[in-house]
Amino acid sequence: MSSHPFNERAATRQQAERDRFIATHPKSMALARAAQAHYLFGVPLHWMRDWPSPATLFVRSAQGITLTCADGLAYADFCLGDTGAMFGHSPPELATAIAEQAALGLTCMLPSDRAARVGEQLQNVFGLPVWQMALTASDANRFVLRWARAITARSRVLVFDGCYHGAVDDTLVDLDPATGRTLPRPSVLGNVHNHAEFTRVVPFNDLAALEEALAQGDVACLLAEPALTNFGLVPPAADFWDAARALCHRHGSLFVCDETHTISTARGGYAHAHGLAPDFLVVGKAVAGGLPCAVYGFTHQMALRMTAAKDAAPEGHSGIGTTLAGNALTLAALDASLQHLHSAANYAHVLALAASLEQALRRRIDHASMPWTITRLGARMELQFMPHTPRNAQDVRAHAQSALEVFTHLFMLNRGVLLTPFHCMLLVSPATQQADVDRLLRAFDELLAALA
Repeated sequence: MSSHPFNERAATRQQAERDRFIATHPKSMALARAAQAHYLFGVPLHWMRDWPSPATLFVRSAQGITLTCADGLAYADFCLGDTGAMFGHSPPELATAIAEQAALGLTCMLPSDRAARVGEQLQNVFGLPVWQMALTASDANRFVLRWARAITARSRVLVFDGCYHGAVDDTLVDLDPATGRTLPRPSVLGNVHNHAEFTRVVPFNDLAALEEALAQGDVACLLAEPALTNFGLVPPAADFWDAARALCHRHGSLFVCDETHTISTARGGYAHAHGLAPDFLVVGKAVAGGLPCAVYGFTHQMALRMTAAKDAAPEGHSGIGTTLAGNALTLAALDASLQHLHSAANYAHVLALAASLEQALRRRIDHASMPWTITRLGARMELQFMPHTPRNAQDVRAHAQSALEVFTHLFMLNRGVLLTPFHCMLLVSPATQQADVDRLLRAFDELLAALA
């Protein structure tokens, strides 16, 4: 971690921000204490405790990008459920579709009569012709890895250092920067399998390392985000994906593109906008407007190979999926989302407003002579406490300033602006307006003054 006076200034002011939160959030503090009796770490999902506040912020309602907490305080939400609510909280078209379908049935383990139309819409938005459904992107990635191994008869998976593919055990491994070896991740709980034996990790944007890993001829697929998004936003170098895609093809490895976060790049996601032509595409979180849903699409060639693998397998419990995948309620939400949310108009709004926000933040950083940068990918951007756009995960590690990051989150939260808790990511939604951006910029001006 780099030593920097801003880290020290943030650390000295942290207690004042904690005291401010405690004084202004008595109901959240009380709810946090009460929930300790019933939930591990006091929250329904232990990640919810990873915010930098003295207690978790308990939510009363969320509409558009306005989040109201238990204490009645309103926030401009630029976290948006860490992409799950990328189109805004509870868009009217989505809420109506869910309510109408709830009265007609939730799940039958049979396709809804809208399934064919949804398939056509998926192809129209994302470009791939054949689809399957899951409830989460983690599930979809797991299912695709099984398919990839089945149709290639190869066991290895290749990922990039710093990648994020949900709770997929195969990807929860680390790269030893000194040796280039793949290592088990010590922070992963309960592992009895050594996934490092079946997964290789290489640095992002490193074509030589990628070719070396693929050339061994045992990699079923490269599972990759078009840009690193959860370790720190790291964009691909120019022409990286053209070369990487050619390497996969040359060595007989499939390319699986996980667009769960990069769907914010453009309508249809990064792969569609940039012509990456993946063999498989995974989209989760926001694809159905935030209702639990994920989809994975693939080419006709992959569909033929998948069908052949399934037909060749013995009868038995060999299905790849879960009972609730493709249920009627999820299909209704996905139908409404593809019709009304994944629209050219919505993306035109978010891309223009995000570009404007990026420039406003850059001007302030430059004027204050801060050694920081803003990296943007479509409607998604990140404030990074480093002087240049990172090229890989190790670059992010080398410039980490955790005290400053924690302080920034709590400081902004105390002024009514929510950032993503795991890193300083901001997301612009179709519901975000200039007034919301102005509120964020006022809080950012206060942050710069506090650190001056």
